Amino acid sequence: MTDLPSNESEWSDRLTPEQFQVLRRGGTERAFTGIYWDEKASGMYRCAGCGTELFESITKYDSGSGWPSFTTPVAGAVETKEDRSLGMARTEVTCTACGGHLGHVFPDGPGPEGLRYCINSASLDLETAE
Repeated sequence: MTDLPSNESEWSDRLTPEQFQVLRRGGTERAFTGIYWDEKASGMYRCAGCGTELFESITKYDSGSGWPSFTTPVAGAVETKEDRSLGMARTEVTCTACGGHLGHVFPDGPGPEGLRYCINSASLDLETAE
């Protein structure tokens, strides 16, 4: 993990405008527009803000939602909290290391936990396997 910015101005300098809007302002990219929604490459998805390992590609699946969807994060990599910003209850997912907004988790996924981590491409960097 790299040294983290100490204020929003430094975050703005480090991130693209879209990354800043998503990671630091809690924004959401439009469905089917992010670079990773249909990505099939193997590797590790890291936080675009700080480089923390978040999701292994083997946990990624096509949910049909238009955003990258994962069944399970890397242990300890994400935190969740209630989000009522759009007048409904959702569960926000943030990076444990830098606090960046990643997306939301929903109870309609496959697998034993039945969770769908619906994550913005702008909050991710994919480190492909060699």
